[in-house]
Amino acid sequence: MTSYLPSDQILKGLGFLAMLFPLAAAAQQQPTGSLHGSLLDQANNQPVPFANVVVLRAQDSTFVAGAESAENGTFSLEKLGLGSYIVKASAVGYQGLRRAVSLTTAAPNLRMGTLKLVPTATQLAGVTVQGERATVQESLDKKVINVEKDLSSVGGTAVNVLQNVPSVTVAADGTVSMRGSSNITILIDGKPSNSANSGAGGNRLEQIPASAIERVEVVTNPSARYDAAGAGGVLNIILKKQKKDGWNGQAMLNVGTRNKYNPSLSLNRRMGKLNLFGSADLRDDTYHIRMWSDQYALLEGQQLRTYQQGTNVRHTKNSSGRVGFDYTLSANQTITVTVEPNINRSNNTGVQLATLSGATNARIGSNFGVSEKVDNIESSVDYRRTWEAHKGRELTANVYHTYLNANVVVAQRNTEGSPDLQEWRQDLQVDLDAVGGQLDYAHPLGEKARFDVGLKGQWQKNNGTDDFLRQNTDNAGFYRLPDRSYAYDFKEYTQAGYATFQRETGNWTMQGGLRAEYTNTSGQVVGGNGPFKLEYLNLFPSATVARKLSSADQRVQVSYSRRLNRPGFMQLLAFPLYQDQRFYRIGDPTLRPEYINAFELGHQVTMGQASLTSTLFYRQTNNAIQRLLRVDTTATRLYGAGAVVTAQYSDNFGQATTYGAEVSLNQPLAKWWRLTASGSLFQNTVTAATGNEANRRVVSGTARLMNSFTPTPKLDIQLTGSYRAAAVTAQGRIAPVGSMDIALRQRLFNDRGAVTLRVSDVFNTQRNLTESFTENFRATYYNKWESRVAYLGFSWYMGSNKPPKKIEGQPQGGGGGFGG
Repeated sequence: MTSYLPSDQILKGLGFLAMLFPLAAAAQQQPTGSLHGSLLDQANNQPVPFANVVVLRAQDSTFVAGAESAENGTFSLEKLGLGSYIVKASAVGYQGLRRAVSLTTAAPNLRMGTLKLVPTATQLAGVTVQGERATVQESLDKKVINVEKDLSSVGGTAVNVLQNVPSVTVAADGTVSMRGSSNITILIDGKPSNSANSGAGGNRLEQIPASAIERVEVVTNPSARYDAAGAGGVLNIILKKQKKDGWNGQAMLNVGTRNKYNPSLSLNRRMGKLNLFGSADLRDDTYHIRMWSDQYALLEGQQLRTYQQGTNVRHTKNSSGRVGFDYTLSANQTITVTVEPNINRSNNTGVQLATLSGATNARIGSNFGVSEKVDNIESSVDYRRTWEAHKGRELTANVYHTYLNANVVVAQRNTEGSPDLQEWRQDLQVDLDAVGGQLDYAHPLGEKARFDVGLKGQWQKNNGTDDFLRQNTDNAGFYRLPDRSYAYDFKEYTQAGYATFQRETGNWTMQGGLRAEYTNTSGQVVGGNGPFKLEYLNLFPSATVARKLSSADQRVQVSYSRRLNRPGFMQLLAFPLYQDQRFYRIGDPTLRPEYINAFELGHQVTMGQASLTSTLFYRQTNNAIQRLLRVDTTATRLYGAGAVVTAQYSDNFGQATTYGAEVSLNQPLAKWWRLTASGSLFQNTVTAATGNEANRRVVSGTARLMNSFTPTPKLDIQLTGSYRAAAVTAQGRIAPVGSMDIALRQRLFNDRGAVTLRVSDVFNTQRNLTESFTENFRATYYNKWESRVAYLGFSWYMGSNKPPKKIEGQPQGGGGGFGG
C-alpha cells in the first residue's frame, strides 16, 4: 500500500502562505526613516568591515533590523519606523558598542558619523583569542544550550545534536531520555510536533538536519506554564532563522563513508518589515547493522531455546523543507507564518538465521525487510504583541496543524530449514490529523514582579489499518488473514490553563504556579478489543525559589513540580506490530497515566572564566508505566514452528524513584584550549515485574568530556568522549556503552567558506546490549549499528551570513536542572 502526501494538503498550506505575502507587502506603506554611519578601529582608525549592526526597539530590546558594515566600515539601515531605538555594533575581536537614537517626523534620517570600536583580541604565538558569548544561558525555568557552533554533529540530524546536550541520553534506536526517563516532551520551536514520536515509523528528529538547529532549551523541572506531560522534562529545539537585512544564506554538502549524502540550502531575504525565509534539506543515507539474540523459555515443562543472528542494511531518503515569513505589523506587533513539508522513504533489508532447540532442532534461514513511507506537513501561525509604555508586557498566540500519513510494511520469508517458504507481510497504514493553539499573556507588576496566564487546546485524530498478509502457494500475490488483521481509530482532546506569579526581592527570586489539564481519550480496535474511553482532570502545581549569595557570581535554587505521562496511542491500541515473525509489540487499553513528583536543588558559581554547576535531584513516579516482555504461548504453539514468540507491552504497577547528582565544569586551560566536563550519578529503583521479589535498583550515571582547541586563527578542533553506565528495567538490565568523536573545521576564502571533517565513534564501541528475564523466560539482545562514520563537508555562506568564528564553550551543563 503506497502513501503520498496529498496534493491538496500541500496546496492549502502554500496557498495560505502565498495569500498572506501581498497583504504583508501592501502594509509597508508607512512613514519610514534611516540610519547611516561608519565603524573604525579605535586603536588605528582603520575601517572595521563585516561588523554586525542591529537596531533594537528601546522599550523592550526586540529586534527591528540589521545590517553588515561594508569593507570601508560604512553601514546603512533603511525603512525604519519612527521612534526610539538602541543601535548595537559588534565584531569579532572588539568590545560591543551601544547608542540610543530617535527618529522623528522632523528628523527621520539620522547620520551617526564615525563610531569607534575598542579592540579586545589578544595575540599568543600566532593564535587569536576573542571574547566568547556564553554557550549555556541560565534562567529561572530553563537552560539554553547554543549548539550552532558544535562540530560533533556535522552531517547528522537532531538526534546527533541531542547526544551532546547535557542531561540528555540517546539510545541506539533513537529514543531520547533525560536522567534515565524516556517520558519527555519534545517541542519544535516551542510547539508540539505530533509527528516527532507518532509511533508510525519515521521519527521527526531523524528528519531535522543538525545544520538547521540554533539552540536547544533544556527544562528538567518545568514550571506550570509548560505542558504537564513528560515525566523527565521538556526539550525545545529552536531552528535557525536569519534576521539580517538583504539576502543571506548558506549552502552545504556533507558526504559520509559508505554512501551517506546530505546537501542543504537555506536562504532569507529581509526587506524592512518583511523577512522571507526558506530552506531545503535532502538526505540519502545507508547504514549497516548486525544483531543477535538468545532466548530461553520454559513452556509446558519443556525448555525451548531460540538463537537468532543476522545482518541488515537500512537505506533512507528524506526530503524536508521550510518556508515562511515574519512581518512587523506595527512598532510592537509581529506575525510569523511557517509551512514545513517532509517526505521520508526508508527500506531496511537483511537476512537472519535462527537455531532452534527443544521441541525441534532446526536451523531456519530467512530474508526480512521493513519499508517505511512517511509524509507529513506542519503549518503554524504565530503572533506577538508588546506595549511601548509598559516594558515586559507581552501577548503571544499561535495556531498549528499537523498532517501525517504513514505506511509501514514488515515482511519475512523463510529460505531454508522450514517446509513453509511463503512470505508473510504486515501492512500498517496510519492517518493522523492534529490541530492546536495556545495563548500566553505576561503582565509586569512594577519592575520586580510579573504575572503570567495562558490557555491551550489540542485535538488529534488518528485512524488506520493493520493487515496481515500471506503469499499464495503459487507465489502469485497475497491474501489477507481476517483473524489477524485489524482497523483502529483514536481521538484525543486536551485543554489546559495556567497561571504563574514571579517576584524578586533583594537577592531572592520566587515563582509559583498552578496548571489545570483536562484529557479526553477514546479509541477502539475493530477485530480486537472494543471501544475504550479515558477522561480525567488534574492540577499540577510548581514552585521555584532562587537566591544570589554574597557574591553575585553564585546562586542556589530549589524547585518542585508535579507532572504526568499519558500513554500514547501505540501503547493503548491492542493490535500486534511485528518486528519479525517471533517478536511483536502490543498495546493495552486499560493503561492509565503515571504521575510524577520532581524536586531539584541547584548551585552555580562563576570563577573568572570558569563556571561550575551542580544539581541534586529526586523524582518519584506513581502508577509507573513499565515496558515488559512475555512469552505468547498461544502464538508459540500456532506459529512458532519450534521457536518462542515473545510480545512487548506496557503495564501500570508499583513505583519508580530516581535520585542523584549532576555536576558540570567549563574551564579554559590555555588561551587556545577549553575543557568542558559533565557527569551524573544516580540511583534508579523500580518495582520488580514479578511482584514477589525485592525492588530492582542500580547506581547508574553518565559522563561527557569535551576538549575544544584553536591551534590557528582559522582552525577549530573538538574531541568529545561520552559514557553511559549500566541501568536496570523492571525485567532486566541495559549494559554500559561509551564512545569518542573527533571533529575539525577550517575556515576559508575570507570566512566565506568552511571545510569540516568529523569521525564519529572513533573506536567503534557503540552498541546496544540488553538482558530480560521473567519466571519462565530469559533473553539477551545485541544490536550493533554502523556508528563509526567519517563525514566531510563544505559550507558556503552568502550575504552577511558567516561561519562561527570559533568553537565556544559547548554544553557545560550536565545537570541542566539548575534554572528549571
